[in-house]
Amino acid sequence: MKNRAILTALLFIALQSIYSQKNVKSFLVVSYNVENLFDTINSPQFEDDEYTPSGTLAWTYERYEKKLKDLARVVLSLPGKELPAVIGLAEVENRMVLEDLCAVRGIRKGEYEIVHEDGQDPRGIDCALLYRPDLFKYKSHEYIPIVDPVNTDYLYRGILHVRGKAPDGSMLHIFVNHWKSRSGGVRETERQRMFSAITLRKELDKLLARESDFKVIIMGDFNDEPTNRSISSGLSAGNKRRNIEMGDHYNLFYDLHNSAREGTYNYKGTWNMLDQMIVSYNLLNQERGLSTGFDGGHILKEEWMLYVSEKYGESLPSSTYGGPEYFGGPSDHLPIYVEFTW
Repeated sequence: MKNRAILTALLFIALQSIYSQKNVKSFLVVSYNVENLFDTINSPQFEDDEYTPSGTLAWTYERYEKKLKDLARVVLSLPGKELPAVIGLAEVENRMVLEDLCAVRGIRKGEYEIVHEDGQDPRGIDCALLYRPDLFKYKSHEYIPIVDPVNTDYLYRGILHVRGKAPDGSMLHIFVNHWKSRSGGVRETERQRMFSAITLRKELDKLLARESDFKVIIMGDFNDEPTNRSISSGLSAGNKRRNIEMGDHYNLFYDLHNSAREGTYNYKGTWNMLDQMIVSYNLLNQERGLSTGFDGGHILKEEWMLYVSEKYGESLPSSTYGGPEYFGGPSDHLPIYVEFTW
């Protein structure tokens, strides 16, 4: 009789586990620098002449169409049975290229909505957010400009802030970033990235002062690594696991970079973790609601997205261009993703 009671209890626990697994739902969030997703039309207000059929890069409609299909294939290569809930993008020219991307076969079934604002980058490259309205209920968005008090004439790429309801009903704030590149030297350009970090930190502090029970996802191409000052000090995001509390932000790609030596961008044979996703404390190891683990950060690195470098002896991201030479790859960055469940 006692054995039968034990077996019944074990069976109940097993069935309960199977039932709960079936009811766990996925909320996949992606961040991807798509390397100069330009259309083929010359826009006089921006420096995009090279991305035209008659420009120095001979950017034809055929090449543009191939890039769109390749980027769609990247999205379809992400794990899971369903398309991502949210996709943050860097280096897109305008709304039209986003509409063209969303219309590509395979990802059009996601019925993605677009959040985009024209920024002040001289080349016309912006950040954007694609979201599935069945999983993310858009409320509002804003373009956050970055002002340089030292060089007031310098034009920064602003930060895209999108506010909406997560599928668990909580308020979710998403910040999409593309900070100043390292072109000209890492140290020489560090100041500009620090201004971006401080601007974003101020916005996070404002949220904390006026709202409660909200969640934050920060994503993008920061052109700095998790251990650099702009991220670790300016933004105050790290890999603190014990006693993490309100106001703390955790970098899901810190340990992948610092311990596993992985990266999303390869410069002269060295992997750099320039693309990252950072989350508020209340998105980590939660018993209820939207949540992921401390090791929730992943990099998508499919063989078809890479090429073998004879010089460095390893597989590197296959870029669309290398200088003026056309290679025809999807991007010089690898996408990152985090699966949240609820």
